[in-house]
Amino acid sequence: PAAVSIEMIHTMSLIHDDLPSMDDDDLRRGKPTNHVVYGEDVAILAGDALLSESFKHVALNTKGVAPERVLDVVVRLGKSVGPNGLAGGQVMDLECEGKEGVTLDDLRWIHTHKTATLLQVAVASGAILGGATPEEVEACEKFALNIGLAFQVADDILDVTASTEDLGKTAGKDEDTDKTTYPKLMGLDGAREEAQRLTDEAKKALEPFGERAAPLNALADFIITRKN
Repeated sequence: PAAVSIEMIHTMSLIHDDLPSMDDDDLRRGKPTNHVVYGEDVAILAGDALLSESFKHVALNTKGVAPERVLDVVVRLGKSVGPNGLAGGQVMDLECEGKEGVTLDDLRWIHTHKTATLLQVAVASGAILGGATPEEVEACEKFALNIGLAFQVADDILDVTASTEDLGKTAGKDEDTDKTTYPKLMGLDGAREEAQRLTDEAKKALEPFGERAAPLNALADFIITRKN
């Protein structure tokens, strides 16, 4: 149930991110975006419905887990999309479009909140519902923060290097909208080095788990080597 709830939130974020008032994109996963097919009004409402349904779904359908752990997950889900999460990161991202003097620290703040926070709650929720200790949850969150940032660096690189067909969304959009990106601030080679550094940091956080961390470590490698 938690995984389904997180995917509802993720899908909401994509629908809203593609809106004309946000990133204004007509393609997502190689298909017309929600507002292109159904209209902007329905797209907004679809995102709203998915967001509210996500909380209900995890609360009603998580069985065999202590109630305080389920509540912890619900609270974390709420935080991940609020002013100190996805919404705050999106506001800062919009504010920085076409703006001079945006720093690497600004960029990291945006993507810590806009991108990494959802990966953090996904990884932490699995750990919490699986009975992890607070220390283990914290280690998982450190891992997720770093792979979340690495994911965004890789996304920025692909926006420059991949085609629209490969990406399934409009390539070169960041440059067209004058967005601040990692390649813009660090160059392509610098951005690739940053993605690898973040991946190494992510894996380091999971060292206490030993071989049990193998699936998450493989996911970290995939994030920076993917083609779309």
